[in-house]
Amino acid sequence: MVHALHLKKIRKGLAKYATLFFAASLSLSVSAVEYAANFKGTDINEFINIVGKNLNKTVIIDPNVRGKVNVRSYELMDEALYYQFFLNVLEVYGYSVVEMDNGILKIEKSSDAKKSNVPLVTQDDQARGDMMITRVVRVKNVSVQELGPLVRQFSDQKDGGHVANFNAANVMMLTGHAASVNRLVEIIRSVDQAGDKRVDIVKLNFATADDVVSVVENIYKDSGKGSIPEFLIPKVVADGRTNSVIVSGEGQARTRAIELIKRLDGELQSQGNTKVIYLNYANSEDLVKVLQGVSKTLAEEGQGAATKTRSRSQNETSIEAHPDSNSLVITAQPDTMRSLESVIERLDIRRAQVLVEAIIVEVMEADGINFGLQWITEQGGMMQFNNGSTVPVGSLAVAAEQARDTTVTKTVTGDNAELNEYDETVEGDLGPLATLLGGINGLAMGIIKNDWGAIIQAVSTDTNSNILATPSVTTMDNEEASIIVGQEVPIITGSQTGSNNSNPFQTVERQEVGVKLKVTPQINDGTAVQLTIEQEVSGVSGATSVDISINKRAIKTTVMADDGGMVVLGGLIDEDVQESVSKVPLLGDIPILGHLFRSTSTSKRKRNLIVFIRPTIVRDGIKMNKLSHSKYNFIRGEQYKQKEDGIDLMPLTEAPILPEWNDALVLPPTYEEYLKQQNADERNND
Repeated sequence: MVHALHLKKIRKGLAKYATLFFAASLSLSVSAVEYAANFKGTDINEFINIVGKNLNKTVIIDPNVRGKVNVRSYELMDEALYYQFFLNVLEVYGYSVVEMDNGILKIEKSSDAKKSNVPLVTQDDQARGDMMITRVVRVKNVSVQELGPLVRQFSDQKDGGHVANFNAANVMMLTGHAASVNRLVEIIRSVDQAGDKRVDIVKLNFATADDVVSVVENIYKDSGKGSIPEFLIPKVVADGRTNSVIVSGEGQARTRAIELIKRLDGELQSQGNTKVIYLNYANSEDLVKVLQGVSKTLAEEGQGAATKTRSRSQNETSIEAHPDSNSLVITAQPDTMRSLESVIERLDIRRAQVLVEAIIVEVMEADGINFGLQWITEQGGMMQFNNGSTVPVGSLAVAAEQARDTTVTKTVTGDNAELNEYDETVEGDLGPLATLLGGINGLAMGIIKNDWGAIIQAVSTDTNSNILATPSVTTMDNEEASIIVGQEVPIITGSQTGSNNSNPFQTVERQEVGVKLKVTPQINDGTAVQLTIEQEVSGVSGATSVDISINKRAIKTTVMADDGGMVVLGGLIDEDVQESVSKVPLLGDIPILGHLFRSTSTSKRKRNLIVFIRPTIVRDGIKMNKLSHSKYNFIRGEQYKQKEDGIDLMPLTEAPILPEWNDALVLPPTYEEYLKQQNADERNND
């Protein structure tokens, strides 16, 4: 029994090898260029080895390739057809062939083949059948983002097919069997042609592009969801610059839209039209002058055209301003109206502003020393000087003598006609002496010995001043602005009297002195600002024999500055040293002892004045609000500092402080809220 079973297994083995031998013999029995195939229950690895040997190909088989092949051919096949037959069989059983650059074939599962080195095919005839390939398809008329989901529904994703799209370049990348990939390429091309939307431009002669587009869009507007297919709705856009309508879409939809546009572009029976244009930023009265010049130029060009058929009276343009509403009322032909509207649109814009801040710094130092010795004798000898702040000793002696009290003897007649004498003291005049002493500065010391008198005067002065002014002003672009911080002083400009010196009168003119700033900014392209600046610092220095004298430092210039940049306009460095010596000849030159015979006055003055300018461009309300908020808080901080320091001699008095900055809009209460508040107050009072 065991022997019988063993013989049965041997017979089955011989039958299997006989089948393989028969299949191989069939494939080799034909000529070198023709093949036949008959595989029944053959292991797929053996099938691959036999075909690879027949085609003289090196084949690498993935370990996961398993199964049996049942296939039979009733016709002879050439080498190309035999290879395609091989690919078809593998595709049916879920496997794919990846052909490498060196001709080696890799057999693996179709689901894994898409990640291998699949060859990139660029032409339609480079790959056919079931070989694994990759193709890149450029889509021209539709979006790959919308086309991708549709194409994926037709791809063989289970057998290794893969579809990816790159939105930036509007291309699709397809991987899979060549027959499936080629089919997807044909689908993409068909859809891409259906999405071809050409563009036509319709030039209007009478109508306005914006008005025509509005009418066409309303007509083709989809009243219900999906009631009109999207491809039948044309897209129309107005080009105001050329007064044209741009139409895009499918051919039929585009043709219908163009016919409608041409019918709407008809000449009006009543020539001309009137429009009221409300301005947002520009001034209507200023804009009228510009528009009248533009309309005049347009009228002259229209009258000189050869195709002009209208009379001059029909082309007259009227432009009027309505200041109360800041609007323009324009009556003109459609083409002229479009040109004027284009000009208004470009001029009626929010103009930028410029905040100009100036810093004026003046530092002055002044020193002076005076020393003098004067003497006088009763016999008339005298050494006297009168330079600087020195008071002459002779004038002091005379004034001192006038200030002395004197005794005067007077005689009166008595009752018996007798003459009686008596002494009367007369007080001296202190006025001249007080005037002289009032002009003495520093130390003044006098010595009187017998009939000799001497006076020594010495004074030293030291003056330091630091003046800082920071005027600032905000103005519109190309608009002049000025600011002055100072006072008006009267200046005599003339005087006149009558023929007999009666009824005299003088003419007086008031002149502004202080810190002045006048600026005209011009914002250039970018962040640069051109500034035409007049800066002046003036003040009253004193009185003269004719009138008062005024010190004045002024700068007038044009500079270019960056937004927020600091520019120095000019500076003055003035240093003055003066020395005055009055002395007795020969005696005043004696070393050391010569100081007893001379009076010396020395002065030194140094002054530095520098002016800085910083422009800041303000293009919107946000930046203006930010700058204003910063300045507001600075002043409020200074007030808080004064409040903390308190007011001397008034400790219970509080300094005023600005309220806190609040951007919220506070509206007054409504009438109903007011009545409720009144009723509530009355109930509380009751």
